[in-house]
Amino acid sequence: MMAEEEEEVKEILPKLQELVDQLYSFRECYFETHGVEDAGRKQQDVREEMEKTLQQMEEVVGSVQGKAQVLMLTGKALNVTPDYSPKAEELLSKAVKLEPKLVEAWNQLGEVYWKKGDVAAAHTCFSGALTHCKNKVSLQNLSMVLRQLRTDSGDEHSRHVMDSVRQAKLAVQMDILDGRSWYILGNAYLSLYFSTGQNPKISQQALSAYAQAEKVDRTASSNPDLHLNRATLHKYEENYAEALEGFSRAAALDPAWPEPQQREQQLLDFLNRLTSLLESKGKVKTRKLQSMLGSLRPAHLGPCGDGRYQSASGQKVTLEHKPLSALQPGVNSGAVVLGKVVFSLTMEEKVPLTIPFPVFVWRRPSCWW
Repeated sequence: MMAEEEEEVKEILPKLQELVDQLYSFRECYFETHGVEDAGRKQQDVREEMEKTLQQMEEVVGSVQGKAQVLMLTGKALNVTPDYSPKAEELLSKAVKLEPKLVEAWNQLGEVYWKKGDVAAAHTCFSGALTHCKNKVSLQNLSMVLRQLRTDSGDEHSRHVMDSVRQAKLAVQMDILDGRSWYILGNAYLSLYFSTGQNPKISQQALSAYAQAEKVDRTASSNPDLHLNRATLHKYEENYAEALEGFSRAAALDPAWPEPQQREQQLLDFLNRLTSLLESKGKVKTRKLQSMLGSLRPAHLGPCGDGRYQSASGQKVTLEHKPLSALQPGVNSGAVVLGKVVFSLTMEEKVPLTIPFPVFVWRRPSCWW
């Protein structure tokens, strides 16, 4: 009898796997068969497809519904929506108890716990899966969950972020053509960017990872999270046109998600305020403005007052006093500008703080979680 059951499982597993693969393909490739105008229906369409798939699976399963791999595939089908499913947790928990080395069941159970809000349990699942077999899905998910773990200090959080980057890199190394790995690496770099003082090199690494995700995976361009995260980075780097485009694209791809629309409106409000203050010169009266300009003296350059600057490495640099109009985009070596703060303007996130004369930018460290 046991042998007959094993044969039956071997016979039906490919059919079940095909049904589940088709379900996930429907979700991931939704915009290949639907227009962006259908974005508001996507989640409902996925749920309907899930119900249809579960019914088809039930017809195939028969008497072997209690087998580990059958439980895993059924739990995975239930896990296709963004909502937490108690039934999926029940089935996947049974699957890992019956077959502790079933890595895909551990990965699916970790995602269920993540949706449930139990980040520690999700971390345990993904870490445990890697003890059985090194695989890119566990590495991808571990990279994400590390950034969400509760910590007691900023140093501990920074270590988790660094570890997150390492796990994401390992996932990419396992399959350089996996767009999800590249996307998650971009998110890890984004977190690192905000937790380590906003190094421009790290921001470029994040942008490169996002671009690579879109290059190797045709569905990445339909990922609203990618567009939102990349737009956030563009905003903090003051690439406002790209930021607005990204927020708008994320909102179009997921109309039920309020955050992209809120971020876009916040940025538009900020730019409108900035434009108004620039046009009115910070609403500073003409006499006061002339007084501020008249008080500017080369001596106010402090240690650079004699036209020379010594870097931290000991190198001496000769400086040239230049007006803002003479500066070029990028690094202007050997140039020094003297100015007065006319007004300051902050975003709701408090970073960056814009101090125009007409516009200077000062950035202070922030956090990304």
